[in-house]
Amino acid sequence: MNFLHYDFDLSADDVVEVTLDKQANVRLLDDSNFAAFRSGRQHRYHGGLAKTSPVRLMAPHAGRWHVVVDLGGFAGTVRASARVLQGA
Repeated sequence: MNFLHYDFDLSADDVVEVTLDKQANVRLLDDSNFAAFRSGRQHRYHGGLAKTSPVRLMAPHAGRWHVVVDLGGFAGTVRASARVLQGA
């Protein structure tokens, strides 16, 4: 499974902004759901298929969060960057 991964320590009012060069799946996951994702197990996430860029996702609570960008098993590559907009 190929994917891009970014991890952040987020405060309650932080937003993660993800910029993409093409449409892709963008997921925001906590630690346990990221582990499930990596293992191919069922997981819960915020986000989904992003057809436009940038994508902005807000974590529901403070803590360590993972952003995963992938093409859902389709061939190809995607370029992405992620940054935190503090207090957005």
